[in-house]
Amino acid sequence: MNSWDAGLAGLLVGTMGVSLLSNALVLLCLLHSADIRRQAPALFTLNLTCGNLLCTVLNMPLTLAGVVAQRQPAGDRLCRLAAFLDTFLATNSMLSMAALSIDRWVAVVFPLSYRAKMRLRDAALMVAYTWLHALAFPAAALALSWLGFHQLYASCTLCSRRPDERLRFAVFTGAFHALSFLLSFVVLCCTYLKVLKVARFHCKRIDVITMQTLVLLVDIHPRLVELSSSVPIGSHWGVLSKCLAYSKAASDPFVYSLLRHQYRKSCKEILNRLLHRRSLRSSGLVGDSHSQNILPVSE
Repeated sequence: MNSWDAGLAGLLVGTMGVSLLSNALVLLCLLHSADIRRQAPALFTLNLTCGNLLCTVLNMPLTLAGVVAQRQPAGDRLCRLAAFLDTFLATNSMLSMAALSIDRWVAVVFPLSYRAKMRLRDAALMVAYTWLHALAFPAAALALSWLGFHQLYASCTLCSRRPDERLRFAVFTGAFHALSFLLSFVVLCCTYLKVLKVARFHCKRIDVITMQTLVLLVDIHPRLVELSSSVPIGSHWGVLSKCLAYSKAASDPFVYSLLRHQYRKSCKEILNRLLHRRSLRSSGLVGDSHSQNILPVSE
């Protein structure tokens, strides 16, 4: 393993660590705060967070193993399952971002009727749609045998090994990106432009909106570029693009949850509770040791 591979492996390990800790913290906040759970965006955040955790514990380790071993890290069945999850989770993540942007557009543009327009039932229906939409592409790719290990990305993902299917695979890949990335990008731009017209004097809101739009850009893969034989792509750049796509799982918790007031408040409450329990345990141990040191008084 050369220095490039070692650097990419280190980047993957760091991304896995940050993603695991930050997404787990978001789940703790959701479990701890009833106020957050009562709101419709909690379902979108839960869907996004669970998808990021699945990507972190299933897909990222296999890609790391592929980078280190320089070959397919698992059997064909497990690799096809990982590729199915990779396609599903990527689409689900982008559509979840679009759903969150729609929720914030309704909250800002229609504040008086927000609770009537965005109920938990409505949010559940939107999450159900994202699942059905996200399942469509990996299911079609599985039926067409377009899931497996891709050497360019050192990971199990969409791929086609037959030259005679190049055109069909190019059309499928283009449709996948158009109906997942491009659709989500258009929804984010349209909704946040509406939001900016209403709240353009809030600089923090503008910064967060810009960050959320930029986060979506890391989901662009050179898969469309690689379909052109005139533009060769090195394996290191392919793996690097995969690492950037994985970095979205590590940045989502901060962009959509942990930087918001309710989540920061919940984090402080969790930390205070942990410190309080630790102080009680330590004081109990001190009290026990003190009582043991007192000699009984003889009659």
